[in-house]
Amino acid sequence: MRIDILTVVPELLTSPLGESILKRAQEKGLVEIVIHNIRDYTFDRHRQVDDYPFGGEAGMVMKPEPIFRCVEDLQSQRHYDEIIYTSPDGITYDQHEANRLSTLENIIILCGHYKGIDHRVREHLITREISIGDYVLTGGELAAAIIADSVIRVIPGAIGDEASALTDSFQDNLLAPPVYTRPADFRGWKVPDVLLSGNPKEIARWQEEQALERTARLRPDLLADD
Repeated sequence: MRIDILTVVPELLTSPLGESILKRAQEKGLVEIVIHNIRDYTFDRHRQVDDYPFGGEAGMVMKPEPIFRCVEDLQSQRHYDEIIYTSPDGITYDQHEANRLSTLENIIILCGHYKGIDHRVREHLITREISIGDYVLTGGELAAAIIADSVIRVIPGAIGDEASALTDSFQDNLLAPPVYTRPADFRGWKVPDVLLSGNPKEIARWQEEQALERTARLRPDLLADD
């Protein structure tokens, strides 16, 4: 199995992915973990991977170009069964999902950061979004490490006693609306006109509608808690 992890802070992953069971699994040739610095896929001298969000929200958004370049470079070399994004909007991660992922051959994990990633990445690259719980981390690196750890430890041969792995246990209530950043037109996929309108009321209304729609569709249990 091969796991490629895309991040803007690769240093956060070096230790947790290079010790203990994960280290031994790599030494045995059971899994290959490759960490990619998204900044290596930028072309400007500042190696910029983020920009201000359209619509005037606070925070910064990860740009689409370097992410697409990195993923497409990897896809030119091999097939990937899943391209995962660590996101609060995703399915709640559990052992069943870890077991499923462990049967795949190649996966990519994209670590979220800042305010989030340009929504076009989620629409046109990501095949699965995974959440490790209803809370927010500084970035997706720790979540990626958790996913990698839980997947690798159930690969046959990773743990000395394979039966052990098989018997292991298991702020408002709305999801965020889609976020976008420059360029406004990327490969013909355009940022919604309302975010370019400069009209705060219309933007706020659109964001609320999108938040409600996404929550009802992706996490209806959050609405049920109100």
